[in-house]
Amino acid sequence: MAVDEQEALSTPGSILTRGRAHVVLPAYNEAAALPPLLHRLADVARTEEITAWVIDDGSTDRTAEAAERVAGLDVRVVRHPVNLGLGQAVQTGLRSVLAEAEEDDLVVVMDADDTHDPALITALRGEIAAGADVVICSRFVAGGDDATAPAFRRLLSRGAAVLFRRMLKLDGVRDFTSGFRAYRVSLLDRAAGHWGERLVEERGFACMVELLLKLRHCHPVITEVPLHLRYDRKRGPSKLKLRRTIAQYLKLLVRDRLAPAPYRPL
Repeated sequence: MAVDEQEALSTPGSILTRGRAHVVLPAYNEAAALPPLLHRLADVARTEEITAWVIDDGSTDRTAEAAERVAGLDVRVVRHPVNLGLGQAVQTGLRSVLAEAEEDDLVVVMDADDTHDPALITALRGEIAAGADVVICSRFVAGGDDATAPAFRRLLSRGAAVLFRRMLKLDGVRDFTSGFRAYRVSLLDRAAGHWGERLVEERGFACMVELLLKLRHCHPVITEVPLHLRYDRKRGPSKLKLRRTIAQYLKLLVRDRLAPAPYRPL
């Protein structure tokens, strides 16, 4: 998506008129989970303008075919010929959306395993319409809950939240690792114009924190809404590798400390 010079210099937090919600769904072997999730999205699409972007990240099941069979919803499928990891699936999804999104649209990234409730898209739109640039669906604010998640995931999420809050000092953020977020299109466009292919470099789950770290140079307004995680709806084993993810988080913190800030404001 191209923006002219005036739009690129616009200040974060400006009011967004009602636009389309582009929902990016990074998916690896989610043939069982996608149909019920997309049907929930189709229900939301009765009152919201929604396009679902399913990024099939080299799946070995019938993920792409499952996505293409859902009626009542605008679904686009983008395929990676091989599995590149969550980070590159998010990168592909964001770039696909920015290539055709309008200034008043918003980008929503959510998990494809049916653990996130698409009904929250209305609340996300409301936050961005009120002036937020990034809205995080948070397990760690009043009304949020992740009781159905396995103990090791809850421990990792809480430990990462404490570590990142102390190290990064990002106003308005309690849940750094949530995979369910909304972004103002103009914010992503400015960041993508600066970072290019380096907007998302992490391959694994740390990509969600990495994206926040890079967007912070745009001085965004960040808010959170409560997320009730429905891990009880998850089909199949978790793809999160505990030791690998912890190592990625630590490496990301070190790299952030060593990397210089952009030489000019974004």
